[in-house]
Amino acid sequence: MIKRILARDERVKRSNRLVDNMAVLGQLGFMVAFLSAGVAAGHFGLLTERRTDTLTSLVFTVALPALIFRSTYDRPLREIISPALLGGFWAVIALTITLGWLVHRRLESPDRRSVSVVQSYHSNMGFLGLPLVAATMGSEATAVASVILGIGAVTHVPVTVFLLVRINGSDASLLGECRKLLTNPVLIALAAGITASVLSLAVPELLIGALGPPAELALPVALLCIGATLDTDLPVSDLQKTVSVVGLKVLWMPALAWLVYSSLAVDTTALGAAVVMLGTPTAVSTYVYTTELGGDAAFASLNVFTSTVVSIGTLSMLVWLFA
Repeated sequence: MIKRILARDERVKRSNRLVDNMAVLGQLGFMVAFLSAGVAAGHFGLLTERRTDTLTSLVFTVALPALIFRSTYDRPLREIISPALLGGFWAVIALTITLGWLVHRRLESPDRRSVSVVQSYHSNMGFLGLPLVAATMGSEATAVASVILGIGAVTHVPVTVFLLVRINGSDASLLGECRKLLTNPVLIALAAGITASVLSLAVPELLIGALGPPAELALPVALLCIGATLDTDLPVSDLQKTVSVVGLKVLWMPALAWLVYSSLAVDTTALGAAVVMLGTPTAVSTYVYTTELGGDAAFASLNVFTSTVVSIGTLSMLVWLFA
């Protein structure tokens, strides 16, 4: 009797795992479909630069803040923020920058070297990482990922600006770029969510319900925007030049995050959220910073495109492992 019960329980577990895996595969297929649709829409002129900018602005100012606030406002602070989470993130960033500097130090061109270092660590956590975690890993992981996104924003921007200015000899104002963080909608939403959590504020259900639709649209609209901005008109021969950058970004970085967080006192939910967030491809914003602060813009575009395409496979594996 006991053996039959155990065998039945094992069959139920296998069935549940199969259902979960199919759900993850379906979500990843959804991602590929929307990314491809964005590429096609951009290629055929359906998503012009102006329309893409409008959608990107809506994601950044409405959808992502809605997703962040909904995932953090009712979560105890100790469940989503810990010294291990913060320390692990900064350790991964510091080690990746150091390795990127060593790997790319022999590049003679400063504009190519600066882009290589920056795009080895600067992750697309907002437009791809957080929506992906929200769609595949549950509300608790989404809350942790929201905090990681906030940490990333206040870390990536000053570090990226500093490196581009320093390596390229640009005269841009680091302080001016950092001041923009004060009006960053992502950080404002995160601060509002944490404040509501800490003070146990009664957030109206009507407001939470109203934030639901834009939060759910974050991933599909972001994927359309990413696809529309990818430059697919690239010589095949140039792809060899991006291997080291892409390898550091979508292979080394999540592997390092796994090692670092596995050695720290974080639970499996935080571990999975951190690895997926840090395993996202190079952020599209690095191309913008490159054009503004000096650097090889064509090479930056190549790295964004290649890392995004390769990450479809690597993120699929990460989500399958942790979801």
